[in-house]
Amino acid sequence: MSTEGSDLFQLWVYLSGTPLLWLTATLVAYVIAEMLAAKSGRHALVNPVLIAATLLIVVLLLSETTYEDYFTGAQFIHFMLGPAIVALAVPLWRHRQMVRRNLLPMLMALLAGSTVAILSAVGIAWWLLAPEPILASLAPKSATVPIAMGLAENIGGLPGLTAIIVVVTGIFGALTVTPLMNALRIQNYAARGFAVGVASHGIGTARAFQVNETAGTFAGIAMGLNGVLTALLLLFWPFG
Repeated sequence: MSTEGSDLFQLWVYLSGTPLLWLTATLVAYVIAEMLAAKSGRHALVNPVLIAATLLIVVLLLSETTYEDYFTGAQFIHFMLGPAIVALAVPLWRHRQMVRRNLLPMLMALLAGSTVAILSAVGIAWWLLAPEPILASLAPKSATVPIAMGLAENIGGLPGLTAIIVVVTGIFGALTVTPLMNALRIQNYAARGFAVGVASHGIGTARAFQVNETAGTFAGIAMGLNGVLTALLLLFWPFG
């Protein structure tokens, strides 16, 4: 083995025993994904979250690393989710007048979107004879991950499965929102953002901010309100 190869191997051995490795790997994967998204002109299909997740999955499989070992390092990024959500208050304050003018239609859209998100997923799964734990895991799919996992556990679902479903829902929403809204000829960025925030939580909100600040602001509002309303609606969960 060459000196350079030996040095790289020793570096790998050192890093693999510390949380720094997977924290760095996560950041590098997202930087690569973000570069690809930028080069594509922010095309809806070139989603940085999807690309970064795919890169990390490949690395974890090749290195035979368990999720528990990976999360030892990635938890530092997970911790920043709270401050990132709180930071959404900044654009909300900037657009407070627009929020006040649209408060009634926002609340009506929130009620409709949150209810349909729960009933459609659970209804289809129930029709396909899915067991109750699966139904409970699907119900909070459009809430952000921390809220959805807690809700799933409270109503008899599987928090781990819920987390996967929530991420898939967010990625799907981020991929489809722009072409769908264009096809429907909806030009109002507040409406576009609010819709994706209700349906696709944080990942959809991140996509909305990439497109337009107003869309991102209303997506953030929708994401927060939908988490609260989903929790309230699931108080009436009929199973379990």
